[in-house]
Amino acid sequence: MVRFMLRFLSLMALVIAVMAGTIDAIQSVSASEPVLTPLAVAWSTASPDTIALVADGIMRKFPYAWDPAAMWVLSQPAFAVLLALSLFFWVIAYKRRPVAGRFTA
Repeated sequence: MVRFMLRFLSLMALVIAVMAGTIDAIQSVSASEPVLTPLAVAWSTASPDTIALVADGIMRKFPYAWDPAAMWVLSQPAFAVLLALSLFFWVIAYKRRPVAGRFTA
């Protein structure tokens, strides 16, 4: 069940990353220059309440991590962060095949 949820989260992050990348590509073609939307801008556009809730929670529990870590992640392109998150969930949920074959005990 946990593996299924991690794979589902990986799929959802991948779908959102592809959407964000597509939007950036369309804006780049229209502007004739590369346009990369930071995660903070994309997140606040999509759901301003949740970004404020997460920011408040991080600042309350881990105030020393807000400036160096969270601000760096929020300033990165949205599609890249979501692709990395998708890969992270997929790697956690990955199950290796048995070395000896499928019919071994």
